[in-house]
Amino acid sequence: MKAVYGLYPDGLSAQDAVNRLRAAGLADRDITVISSQPMEDYEFGHMDKSTWMWWLACLGGLVGMSFGLVLSWYTATAWPMNTGGLPTFAWWPKLIIIFELTMLGAIFATVATLVVSALIPRKGQSLYDPEVSDGRILVGVENPADEAVATLETALRAPAGAQVKQTP
Repeated sequence: MKAVYGLYPDGLSAQDAVNRLRAAGLADRDITVISSQPMEDYEFGHMDKSTWMWWLACLGGLVGMSFGLVLSWYTATAWPMNTGGLPTFAWWPKLIIIFELTMLGAIFATVATLVVSALIPRKGQSLYDPEVSDGRILVGVENPADEAVATLETALRAPAGAQVKQTP
């Protein structure tokens, strides 16, 4: 894997590097930012955060709710009891079971989505430098075009405290 990246001492210089890479014509999905701690105060901390986890959790909740409704209806009709003139299927007691199975379905779907998304390997090697563990922030581009390497190095070198590197 070929890459050009810069290591920065703080979030301001890393944000400056991201902005310069954007000005050089790169899309957010082509820019890699790695930090040893969350950088939510900066814009690059929120780049490319789209995920399906929320939708899959809702789907799991709907499946759990449907299962709870069917289970409570089936138990009330399969084993009917004389309730003294009251309806066999009463909503208030059944809502507890429906609610609990809704939450169980949502939790299972969320955990399954998290496990699957964490275990899916990325294509090839990913960009990393050991100095990230020491508090530096990596901003780089993986597999850049050969003619764009000089422009990318210039953009990455501009912020203060930048240390620009290339991988072969």
